[in-house]
Amino acid sequence: MKRIQMYVAGLFMLSLLVVPCRAFAFLGVDVGVGYWKQSPSGTIGYKPVAGTVGDIDLKNDLNFKDESKPFVRVKAELPLILPNVYLMATPMTFEGTGAITRGISFGGQTFTASSSVKSKLKLDHYDVALFYPIPLLKTATLGVLNVELGLNARKIDFQGTITESATNTASKSLSIYVPMIYAGIQVRPVKLFSIEAEMRGIPLGQNHYYDYIGRVRVNPVPFVFIAAGFRSEDVKIDQSDVKAAVKFSGPFAEAGLSF
Repeated sequence: MKRIQMYVAGLFMLSLLVVPCRAFAFLGVDVGVGYWKQSPSGTIGYKPVAGTVGDIDLKNDLNFKDESKPFVRVKAELPLILPNVYLMATPMTFEGTGAITRGISFGGQTFTASSSVKSKLKLDHYDVALFYPIPLLKTATLGVLNVELGLNARKIDFQGTITESATNTASKSLSIYVPMIYAGIQVRPVKLFSIEAEMRGIPLGQNHYYDYIGRVRVNPVPFVFIAAGFRSEDVKIDQSDVKAAVKFSGPFAEAGLSF
């Protein structure tokens, strides 16, 4: 969590630095901060023991509940032929405690039915996207429609831990780097209101990673916006003995500055 806070603070400092210099180096800057209600579902596994259940259900086995976490993003439009930049940090941590209803295994350890376990799953991720708008589309539609296409690099800090007692615990940590396609669309029928959608995703052989964001945005006063929307992540990965087929989705609220 300290690393997330440092990252968020760094993005705020970046925004404070770039806004005064916008007239010289930037065509526009968006800085947004919000809360996302994350509802987990699906299964995860790591080195299951033969003859045991290796696909662990996030809700039914680990008792994970919905969590609300902050997120921050900075979007900068650059001049000339330089690609625009989109930075985003999304903390994601779930914890659960309770008696499991069936025997499961994780990391070569077996946890018997009816035993009380404490579990934690962290999937913090950080995005850097470089993108371009479709040339002249915004001008041709008098500012109503804008479409962006580019590439996104995502780093995921994964950590999964299940503990039954001081002597029976299993844990796995790794960093995963995922290249993704980025696409964004903004429809702005009037100056103070817009509808926006974003997609980051890539198929990975038999696996995939898709992240969808939709928001309705209002600019009540100059340079200030508020927004509400829905975000959904669909992840299926098999890497370093970690298997996951999970979804995280829910509404979010956001406020920020736009220059």
